[in-house]
Amino acid sequence: MVTTYSNYIDGTWINSDSGKTFQQTNPANTGEILGAFQDSTAEDTKRAITSSVEAFPEWKKTTPFERADILYRVMSLIEEDKDELATVITKEVGKTFSAARKEVESTIKALKHFISAVNQLSGETIPSNDPDAFAYTLKEPLGAVGVITPFNFPLGIGIFKIAPALIAGNTVVYKPTNETAQIAVKLVELFEKAGIPKGVLNMVTGDGAVVGHEMATNESLQAISFTGSTDVGLSLGKTVRNRGGKMQAEMGGKNATVILEDADFEEAVKGAIISGMFNNGQSCTGTSLIVVPKSISKTITDMLVEKAQELKVADGFSEGADNGAIANERQLNKYLHYVDVAKKEGAVIEYGGERLMDEGRDKGYFVAPTVVSNVNTNMKIAQEEIFGPFVGIIEVDSYDEAIDIANNTEFGLSSSIYTSDLNKAHDFVSRIETGVTHVNIPSNLFENQLPFGGKKKSSLGPREQGSKALDFWLDTKAVYMKP
Repeated sequence: MVTTYSNYIDGTWINSDSGKTFQQTNPANTGEILGAFQDSTAEDTKRAITSSVEAFPEWKKTTPFERADILYRVMSLIEEDKDELATVITKEVGKTFSAARKEVESTIKALKHFISAVNQLSGETIPSNDPDAFAYTLKEPLGAVGVITPFNFPLGIGIFKIAPALIAGNTVVYKPTNETAQIAVKLVELFEKAGIPKGVLNMVTGDGAVVGHEMATNESLQAISFTGSTDVGLSLGKTVRNRGGKMQAEMGGKNATVILEDADFEEAVKGAIISGMFNNGQSCTGTSLIVVPKSISKTITDMLVEKAQELKVADGFSEGADNGAIANERQLNKYLHYVDVAKKEGAVIEYGGERLMDEGRDKGYFVAPTVVSNVNTNMKIAQEEIFGPFVGIIEVDSYDEAIDIANNTEFGLSSSIYTSDLNKAHDFVSRIETGVTHVNIPSNLFENQLPFGGKKKSSLGPREQGSKALDFWLDTKAVYMKP
């Protein structure tokens, strides 16, 4: 029997006015239906927004420490339910159980960071030109806000947005992507169990063209934070900003790892595999381009192929699996499309480039880790985000050309360089056009205590995480007072 899950509006689990649902299946076994979820209408979304607006005045009155207490209880509940949550993530996203466990553990670390951010809710006292006046600033919440999350890290990114919004004193309308609606339900259930007041957190599932559109155009939502594709993020941002709302978007990446002649090759290739292949390359900060001098290109290519061949692709619950299924049919077709594009553009498939159909893998969306050589910067596979276990190798004649190639993209999210030359490391950090960069570290590494975000078409609005975690969710009020 298929379980039907509801929306969460004004503290109540309620079905959509549409009477319709959509089903979600396991990408590792598409015959397994994970649940039925509400195919919500614009009216459902408006109801959730109204609930958030009405709950805001009381929630704003609570102290930041009372809000932090709820997040602390949520963190404890996640800790208790680690394996259950990881199981849901593996079944919905296809990633390995060990990777799902890491996401749960990363979510707990993030909550620790956001709970400590309560101490950042402070203003300034500033000298006034009038000696009899007192001047200062206050940090205030925005009101009802929207959160729209993607499929690749559904629990983690949900918390990355919901937690700071709530700590700042905002009320939230949460729209997860349909592919990970079940983990979203589980997350909201934990907030409910932790005692979140009714209306403070609302969740609506359904089509982005309906639910997302209502959120984007509804002037009662003061801000929206989005993670997903660049095309959707830019369009959403334009709509929200045109009506006077605030917009934050973390979008695509085309992240380069530069490997120089003086690098530790074993460490560099390991880093490229970790960031470009694990989790099926479904990380916005993952390496998709490897830029190397011609003198070492053959060596690096051979090492990448060897490491890619060693990866075990199987159901995420299989012992020793390095990669599970790719997240959904759309991502499978996107991967296969770019394999075909690579061949047509004259690139060479050194390894992979195929859907895996043997050993029971025909039941799901399994693909081979793929290494492609003979790539140049003008190819589509060097410019467009693939979001799969697919790395392209570009040869260069010089270090300066390597930087030019790495910067020659409309994206600017993450990057990495492997070198033992400290001067070049510092020079790379200075010249690379990304919001996050690494030296002798995989491009997908991030820690919650540092700001996260990109340049160019990778991000809109203030950074997430770190000391900037609350910036987007607060307004500053200047106060001039004469007693």
